[in-house]
Amino acid sequence: MRVLITGGAGFLGSHLCDKFLTEGHTVIAMDNLITGTTQNIEHLAGHDRFLFIKHDVTNYIYVEGELDAVLHFASPASPIDYLTLPIQTLKVGALGTHKALGLAKAKGARFLLASTSEVYGDPLVHPQSEDYRGNVDAIGPRGVYDEAKRFAEAITMAYNHFHGVETRIARIFNTYGPRMRLNDGRVVPNFIAQALRGEPLTVYGAGDQTRSFCYVSDLVEGIYRLLLSDEDYPVNLGNPEEMTILEFAQVVNEVTGNPGGIVFQPEKRIEGDPQIRQPDITKARRVLGWEPKVGLREGLERTIEYFKDRIKVPG
Repeated sequence: MRVLITGGAGFLGSHLCDKFLTEGHTVIAMDNLITGTTQNIEHLAGHDRFLFIKHDVTNYIYVEGELDAVLHFASPASPIDYLTLPIQTLKVGALGTHKALGLAKAKGARFLLASTSEVYGDPLVHPQSEDYRGNVDAIGPRGVYDEAKRFAEAITMAYNHFHGVETRIARIFNTYGPRMRLNDGRVVPNFIAQALRGEPLTVYGAGDQTRSFCYVSDLVEGIYRLLLSDEDYPVNLGNPEEMTILEFAQVVNEVTGNPGGIVFQPEKRIEGDPQIRQPDITKARRVLGWEPKVGLREGLERTIEYFKDRIKVPG
């Protein structure tokens, strides 16, 4: 296949570039680099089946030649990004998805949307399955991301039903691994950075919020299988092993051998921040034959090795 990956210089996008090249396909990565970085794809420079185009996908997208698939992964994805870049986040979810779908329609290509567990908001149903419609505050601070992705899902299905575009929707839950940005504000890089510096890990409140962490190679495999499947409707991709933030902090300290322990700070919750998060992956198991394989400790060890080169460790 010849595929376009928008957001191709981002955390997930760059790993997808690697996956498709490994499987023998030709990859065009497109990114405007507002949150992505060419460092994530510099190892692909000169690859005869790889091309990078710097472009903002909220503008008209032109790609020469045939395309078999368009994977739309362009979007700020961490709270620190979409709270700082609210308009850009809404534009890439709306205008960017529209432009990417238009390209897929013109090329007769299959389209895969990177959606998110954030479409479920602060859920009142647990765990979250694809038929849950969510509890989202459209005008709250997180609404710029949540509603951008909800609109993206809606227009994707409209192109499927009205224009006959073959579409796939991946609802992605918390994913971690190498190439995460150290300063993106998410709990995995925050805790790893503190642990590698020998500092106490900062846990807000009682640390009883829950998350489910999926290693990036598992997520990428799920996306690849979804693209090749016949499933038009959303599929959850994530790790169903739920744990509290406090439990996660304890595991990070154990894996890194951090003597700093844990320090508790007053709760610092962004309005609408989900208290619980756990995917029901029954559909992914049935439709894709997929489930995560990499355990948390193994995934953390790989991620920690990546961050060791990027963090100034005392001594």
